[in-house]
Amino acid sequence: MGRKASTIILSNDDRSYLETQTRARTIQAQTVNRARILLLKADGTSIDDIADKVGMNRKSVMLCINKYIEGGVENALFDAPGRGRNAEITDDEKAWIINIACQKPVDFGYSAEVWTRTLLTKHINKFAEEAGHIRLSTISQSKVRTILEEADIKPNKITYYCENRDPDFDQKMHNVLLVYKQLSMQFDENGKLLPFDDDNQIVHVLSYDEKPGIQATANTSDDLLPDENHKTISRDYEYKRLGTVSLLAGIDLQTGEAIPLVRDQHTSKEYIEFLKLLDSKYPKEDKIRLVLDNLKVHISEETKKYLATVPGRFEFVFTPKHGSWLNLVEGFFSKLTRQTLKGIRVKTKEELVERIYKYFDEVNAEPVVYHWKYKLDEINPDEDVQVETLTSQKSS
Repeated sequence: MGRKASTIILSNDDRSYLETQTRARTIQAQTVNRARILLLKADGTSIDDIADKVGMNRKSVMLCINKYIEGGVENALFDAPGRGRNAEITDDEKAWIINIACQKPVDFGYSAEVWTRTLLTKHINKFAEEAGHIRLSTISQSKVRTILEEADIKPNKITYYCENRDPDFDQKMHNVLLVYKQLSMQFDENGKLLPFDDDNQIVHVLSYDEKPGIQATANTSDDLLPDENHKTISRDYEYKRLGTVSLLAGIDLQTGEAIPLVRDQHTSKEYIEFLKLLDSKYPKEDKIRLVLDNLKVHISEETKKYLATVPGRFEFVFTPKHGSWLNLVEGFFSKLTRQTLKGIRVKTKEELVERIYKYFDEVNAEPVVYHWKYKLDEINPDEDVQVETLTSQKSS
């Protein structure tokens, strides 16, 4: 009884590449035969049977398999350029591959936005001879991957960055941090707010922003509460949209109190309504300073006309574009989303509004003062904060 043939293990990439070689019409016959040898051996065919199928002697078959075991597919298919030396891809050839990988496939006439390894390898095989790199016309996908990994190039992935489109980004960031630095000086070592000096102008500092598009969503079936069979709340996949609301909110950075206004929109009208809410809340002789982004409604003509009716009452410190992370209220919104809005279901839009206001009542029962620490050691608190009053020229 004959001995059972052993096998070699081929990766999916290597098998796909070898099968491509056996179907190719433009490469040497010995390369096709060697590819067939490896495929047959991977399927468990004996050495003698392989020799019969490819029309080669047993020794040549063994040599091909041993070369694969020693150096992989490339080593088995192609003869080394010199005795005792494995075939190598030159630095120029590697640079050509990397140069292609660092461009978009759409620039070469393909539909894809990013390269897949298969598409990149096919392109290299197709245009290698034309570029003077004949050796690369038969390069395998696994070898291309190795070259890219060595160069730490990942043409099949996309990472994202935030373009700095504000030429005054650093100055505006410094101004916001100066506000936070001066605020930090108003608290004692135990974190308690120090009383204002009698001879100084009292300034109430708030961090403000809007959270638009809060969706009121209703269940189509009742939620099932956890029991011995279900460890979590179970919910039907279907739901109904009831509309959206916008939350306008500020947090007092000295007391921690959160001030909400929920409306259907967040236009200049609603923003002015929020400013009036603040105006009625704080003593008339005090100033109100808002840290906020440079949204159009915050500097609109309607807003400026209102501010002209309360001259000297409001001051504004604008964060730079793409600098929303500098606004402390963003952390509050994140907490609101996690604790109340995540997975929320209501029967009406009015119920959503009611629950948002209820959340503010809950957090204001034990207010938390928000503090900023990043880069504050670099800020001189004796500098003057650059504020804007935004009074309309037509109304002044």
